[in-house]
Amino acid sequence: MPVLPEFSLSGRIAVLATAGGDQAPWLARALAEAGASVFAVARRQPHLDAIVEALDRDGALGGVVADMATPSGLGQFVEALDRHNRPVDILVNDARSMFAQPIGEITLDDWDTVLSRNLKATFLITQEIGRRMVERGYGRIVNVVSELAERGMINGSAFAASQAGVLSLTRCLALEWGRHNIRVNALGTGLFTAEDVPLDVQQEDLLVRYTPLRRMGHPRDIGPLLVYLCSEACDYTTGQPVYVDGGLNARP
Repeated sequence: MPVLPEFSLSGRIAVLATAGGDQAPWLARALAEAGASVFAVARRQPHLDAIVEALDRDGALGGVVADMATPSGLGQFVEALDRHNRPVDILVNDARSMFAQPIGEITLDDWDTVLSRNLKATFLITQEIGRRMVERGYGRIVNVVSELAERGMINGSAFAASQAGVLSLTRCLALEWGRHNIRVNALGTGLFTAEDVPLDVQQEDLLVRYTPLRRMGHPRDIGPLLVYLCSEACDYTTGQPVYVDGGLNARP
């Protein structure tokens, strides 16, 4: 991915926190291609392995498996990160642990699990890294959210509520930390696949045909915007959700 000088992340340290999913390795790769060194934290070992494998030697600082929704998991993360003794410039939160269930069938445990994985985990790691950014007077935070942060979906109440919470947190922190030279934005996604599915096959799907650009997104579509939001060039943009969704969120 070509990178303009003003979007360079050379010398920057980035933390990528993910609940899983096939977009995280592409996010990590985009950060590394722009020059950042990436430290990853994931809930499960396969998710962490996929991120590390996507990075070349120069772009990887390694990572840790930890449940960021728990104090012990946060402690594991902090201990592993601090071994590098490097200040964090960029935090990317990719907390989109999907859950679909009719609201009448959602148990309290279900609700707590979804909100913990997606919202509580984002809050805890952002609080920890944000304190350090405030002390240094610099930071870029990007929260990757589903477009359901601002839309409704049948059987999607728990997941959508978690995404709306992350978006609200984004806006509040943009206001609270703006004076400390910290920019906090959300990168919204729609219908995506990491597989190279032929266009004619994609368009057999009703939701693809409902999408204005009439295709699913691929994780490579996100990289350029992520790099901008993490760069010094992103100096007058904060508190904003920016969607890469083929125009789907423009639909009524």
